Amino acid sequence: MQLFHSHFSPFARKVMVVAHELGLTDRIALLPTAAHPVTRDAAILRHHPLAQVPTLIDDDGFVLADSRVICEYLDTLSEGGIFPSAGPARWDALALQSTADGLLDAALLIRYELTARPEAERSTAWIAGQEAKIATVLADVEAQADGLGERVDIGVITLGCAIGYLDLRFPDPTRAARLPKTALWYEGFAQRPSMVATRPPAA
Repeated sequence: MQLFHSHFSPFARKVMVVAHELGLTDRIALLPTAAHPVTRDAAILRHHPLAQVPTLIDDDGFVLADSRVICEYLDTLSEGGIFPSAGPARWDALALQSTADGLLDAALLIRYELTARPEAERSTAWIAGQEAKIATVLADVEAQADGLGERVDIGVITLGCAIGYLDLRFPDPTRAARLPKTALWYEGFAQRPSMVATRPPAA
């Protein structure tokens, strides 16, 4: 398999954390990309109309985009249980994945606003709106952090990658003090071999 990948993409990191947890990394060749929110990467576009990172080409040449789809596909290859099969555990994992993906979407929109637009075109109201989404998601995570425990599923993997991205792009020395339960959980989860192996280089 081949994966269009960027070390700085939290969604690509999410795919690779899942691949590490499932023991599939030796089957995935990472393809470098020049993906950008304004100028699309022609190499990816040749395979998928969205030209986004991550995009996976499987061993039969079938192309999948979107980290949620790619992660579930990898899970089916190994019957790994990253996606619980049924019942409340499945819905808990999927709900947390959706919430953490929303946090990542908001963070990336801020990042694009600050880096892809000229300063004169940036919207402080837009940035504030995305920051509000991040704040409410983190407050919700803090309220349920005691229940995260030793879970290793698509929900907590996405959450771990989301917090890691915030630390990379929007470091906040007060965050751990404001969200102590989340910080304690993340400190442990970030030490998993899959998270260490996929940690992006310093920005």
